[in-house]
Amino acid sequence: MLPNLDTIIENFEILDDPMDRYEYVIELGKTLPALPAERHVEANRVHGCESQVWLDVSLDRAADAPRLALAGDSDSHIVKGFVALMVALYSGRTPEEALKADGFDLLKRLEFGAHITSKRSNGVRSMVERIHRDAGRLAAA
Repeated sequence: MLPNLDTIIENFEILDDPMDRYEYVIELGKTLPALPAERHVEANRVHGCESQVWLDVSLDRAADAPRLALAGDSDSHIVKGFVALMVALYSGRTPEEALKADGFDLLKRLEFGAHITSKRSNGVRSMVERIHRDAGRLAAA
């Protein structure tokens, strides 16, 4: 099960070595529930990522206010870990809250900014843009 965002941040705070941080991100990716094959569709594919990435963003209407429910997958272990970070950051937020959150800033806060390649950085930016676009669409619906 994917830990909540506060727990993830606390765990990163005790990891000084960049390799330990990468290993932890990979472990986070392993905690993501499997994305069913029928959700690996073009409509869920995130363009702009070097790896294959799928994000399914929907609304959970069971709460007091509709909240985002994210599911995702990637064919790369490290990228799947970054997907897990985005799921932890955005799931459970209202669409309006999600529009104000920035997954790229989360990576900087976790001190990944200087340790990820520009291609991975662009991939995370593409994920954030996609989540924001879907949150905006869901907020308007």
